[in-house]
Amino acid sequence: MNQMNQNSENNTSDKKSKRNTPKDGKPSGSKPNFRKPGNEIRGPQGPGESPTGRIMRSLLIWGAMFAGIVIVYMLMHANQKKEWAISYTQYKTLLTENKIAAATIEKSQFNRYVFKGTLKEQISMNVDNGKPTYIQHFTTELGFLDASMEKEWSDRGIYWVYKEGDSPWWGMVISILPWLALIMVYMFVMRRMQGGGGPKGIFSFGKARVRMLNESQGNRVMFTDVAGCDEAKYELQEVVEFLRDPSKFQKLGGKIPRGVLLLGPPGTGKTLLARAVSGEANVPFFSISGADFVEMFVGVGASRVRDLFEQAKKSAPCLVFIDEIDAVGRQRGAGLGGGHDEREQTLNQLLVEMDGFEQNSGIIIIAATNRPDVLDAALLRPGRFDRQVVVDRPDVKGREEILKIHMKTIPISEDVNPEIIARGTPGMSGADLANLVNEAALFAARKNKTSVSMEDFENAKDKIIMGVERKSMVISEKEKEVTAYHEVGHALAGKLLQLSDPVHKVTIIPRGRALGVTSYLPSEEMHSYSRDYLETRIVTLLAGRAAEKVVFNQLTTGAGNDLERATGLARKMVCEWGMSDAIGPVMVANKQEEVFLGREIAQKSNISEQTAQLVDNEIKAILMKASNNAEQLLKDNIELLHKVSKILLERETIDGEELDMIIRGEELPPLTIISKLEKFAKDLPRNEQSTPAAEAMAPEQESMNDQERAG
Repeated sequence: MNQMNQNSENNTSDKKSKRNTPKDGKPSGSKPNFRKPGNEIRGPQGPGESPTGRIMRSLLIWGAMFAGIVIVYMLMHANQKKEWAISYTQYKTLLTENKIAAATIEKSQFNRYVFKGTLKEQISMNVDNGKPTYIQHFTTELGFLDASMEKEWSDRGIYWVYKEGDSPWWGMVISILPWLALIMVYMFVMRRMQGGGGPKGIFSFGKARVRMLNESQGNRVMFTDVAGCDEAKYELQEVVEFLRDPSKFQKLGGKIPRGVLLLGPPGTGKTLLARAVSGEANVPFFSISGADFVEMFVGVGASRVRDLFEQAKKSAPCLVFIDEIDAVGRQRGAGLGGGHDEREQTLNQLLVEMDGFEQNSGIIIIAATNRPDVLDAALLRPGRFDRQVVVDRPDVKGREEILKIHMKTIPISEDVNPEIIARGTPGMSGADLANLVNEAALFAARKNKTSVSMEDFENAKDKIIMGVERKSMVISEKEKEVTAYHEVGHALAGKLLQLSDPVHKVTIIPRGRALGVTSYLPSEEMHSYSRDYLETRIVTLLAGRAAEKVVFNQLTTGAGNDLERATGLARKMVCEWGMSDAIGPVMVANKQEEVFLGREIAQKSNISEQTAQLVDNEIKAILMKASNNAEQLLKDNIELLHKVSKILLERETIDGEELDMIIRGEELPPLTIISKLEKFAKDLPRNEQSTPAAEAMAPEQESMNDQERAG
């Protein structure tokens, strides 16, 4: 069956609920103490004025400071006498007539000189656009200053002095702007350091970026909103009971697990389960991601861990959910960074906090990860995350319940049967099913339908599994013929070999990166696989390549993906599952571990060169035997190969029932739109369970179900 992984969680509808509170406002019995909406715990940002208000206030302050400087300057020059600007010719006339009593020579900008004179008495002169005006004080620009001019002033009895000129008001402003800028930067930095600049202040780096959800935010989720993981919900019932009534366990000396670790593939609903526990227990819910602890600054992660638990203690009883904890809880050791790695310091602080707060404090930690193998052993020991809850992909009944929840939000036709869809979508997670329902709704909307039909669900399923149809792709007739024989080779091997999975559909319509697809659906649920079954699967994988060789006596690149899958399956048979007589019951595969897990800095081989050569020979022998069997099978049924390929070229798609009719020699009915999903899903098993053996075979299951001829 197809195992499909999506990096999203199973989402269902949220329900709002009201909480009954005693009149005195205090919690009674075991009811948790909830805060009012205006007093909820916040992160480092905290309640306060909005950023817009802070900006406006700052602008007003700096504007007032600038206006004050201008006013002071104007007051300083308010008592100065008015000086009229005259031309140089008028100045020479006044000088010749000995009407100037005193003068001040000022050096202006650009090394120019200004003559500021005082007349012996007021006289009428044409100034200010030629209007006659009585003046006594005037100014004029000299341009330069030399000894002859100074001698003339002295000879005419003018009392004159020399001084450096004052800068204009805008010059003063320019001179003080750098100081104002420094003051502004200093005040800005200090406010940020004090946390007044919001959640990104320097001193607030150590604050946990935790988000708190409670009933006032309308995000309450119940167990009825979660489907497809009944066993996981049963495991979490004790956590709910403890949060509802802690005294029930305390009076008997029992201790609730301090940490619960949710394990499972992406999209199975781990985050939703954690929210449901909080909703059922009716307690505050703190949510934070593992990546939120680690920053580029040393010590920030450990500080945020401490702040997280401080906030949680103030709201106890409460639930703290850490999503993707593998980002901070990875194995410590000799990996890059050593013991001074910031991530390791954060993990150490988390270990101390989880095993250090008071017993029965009412704080329960729930973490989620899809990589439990990389977590540090100290994190999983009793007293920390001592309970592990597996949230696996849903079985057929769980898929049906999930589909019903998602179908509540869309109008569906009477022909839609969630049970049939669930049985035809093995291996899908809750997120995959949510995506399936959404895609079906989009198909119906494109056709302007008023409701979603079974045909839309079938089209959505084909799109998700096999990709989007590439109708605009131009394929030559010769290449189309080779593709048809390739896919029919897969299909005939699946039909003629006894241990093969039943063929579901054969198509040469390009989808995704494949020019053609042959899909299989197992007739019964399998959790372990025999050697004969695996050898049969390899034969079906290589049958497409064999068909090209038998019919056209040539090979194409279309078999590349088939060879990759067949080789991988043969290697597992020899190296991991002990299915080689020459190797025997020995596991010779190198254990694949990431360098950054800290376990080993480099990979090392644990087999000799002779054993490695023997392994290669055994893998090649399995593949050659399967290839020869596939060629012989198609040669024995060459007429059937030609017949089915010709029909496939005409119809482009053949389902399993039509293939059976062709093999029996019956005529196919005219092309009609029928629900193939309904026909083939009814033969699938109703009871499905996941076992470690099935999980180990998951990659091969997926690869064998869809035989792709990649172009």
